Amino acid sequence: MAEITAALVKDLREKTGAGMMDCKSALNESKGDIEAAVDWLRKKGLAKAAKKAGRVAAEGLIGVAVSGRKGVVIEVNAETDFVARNDQFQGLVKMIAGVALDVGPDLDKINAAKVGSVTVADAIAAAIATIGENMSLRRAGALAVSNGAIGSYVHNSVSDGLGKIGVIVALESAGDTAELTALGRLVAMHVAAANPQAVDAAGLDPAVVAREKEVLADKFKAQGKPANVIEKIVESGLKTFYKEVCLLEQGYIHDPDKSVAQALKAAESKVGGPIKVTGFLRYALGEGIEKQDSDFAAEVAAAAKPA
Repeated sequence: MAEITAALVKDLREKTGAGMMDCKSALNESKGDIEAAVDWLRKKGLAKAAKKAGRVAAEGLIGVAVSGRKGVVIEVNAETDFVARNDQFQGLVKMIAGVALDVGPDLDKINAAKVGSVTVADAIAAAIATIGENMSLRRAGALAVSNGAIGSYVHNSVSDGLGKIGVIVALESAGDTAELTALGRLVAMHVAAANPQAVDAAGLDPAVVAREKEVLADKFKAQGKPANVIEKIVESGLKTFYKEVCLLEQGYIHDPDKSVAQALKAAESKVGGPIKVTGFLRYALGEGIEKQDSDFAAEVAAAAKPA
C-alpha cells in the first residue's frame, strides 16, 4: 500500500475538485491507488470525470512544423525553464522539427538523421555541453492528408512554431487549401483549449468507455435504482461524457452555440467542399512526467557551502 502523503491528497484534489477529507478517505479505501480513488469519489458523487492531462513537470519546448500536407509536433525536454528562452536551444528544437518532417516521427530515425556533418543526437550532445543542462528528445508525432490541409497552433509561443502546447489537426477536403489551413488553425486552437481525447466516440479507448460505464452504473446502483433505469441513465451519461471528451461533439470555443461538427459543416460552403477531421495531435510540455518538488533556494544554498 502506498503511503497516503499530503502531496498525494493534493494531487487527488486537483484531479477531482473533491474535499480534502473525502480525498483522504478515497485514498485509504483504494490503498493509495490514485485512479481507483478517483473512481471511488465519482461513485460517491463527490467528483467529476477524471481529467486526462497529467501533471506538467518537465521543462523545455514543444515544436511544431508544417509543410504542404504533412505536419509534425515534437517535445524536447531540459532541466529548467530558463533554457526555453535560450536562442541556441530554440534553434535546436526548430531544427529537430524540420528533420522530423523529412524522416517521420520515429525517434531513432530522427536522432540518427544528419544535419550537415553531424547527427541530431550529436547536435543535442553539443547543446548539452554548451548550455550546461541535460536535455532530450522525448517524443514526436506526425499527421498527413492525401487531399486537404494541416492546421496548427502553438500556445504560449516563445518563437514561431515553439511554445508550451503544440497542436496539429488533419482536415481532409477537396476545398480551398488556404481556407482549410485557416480553419485548421481555429480547430487546433480549440484542441489546445478543450483537450479532447479522440475525434469521435469510435476513437476512444474501449477501456476508457468501459470504466465510465462502470462508474455510472455503480453510482446509481448505490442509490437503489432498478436495472432498467440504470441502463437508461448510463446511456444518457455516456452521451454527456462524449460531449466532454470527443472533439466533434464538444462545444466549439469560437462559437459555443455550435458543436465542432456543426461549425465544420457550416464552414463547408466557404471552403468549397465537405470537411473531415481525420486526426489531431496535442502535446503539452511535460504532461505525464512527474517531477519531484524541490526547494530551489535551498539547493543553491547547499551548493554554495564549502566542501
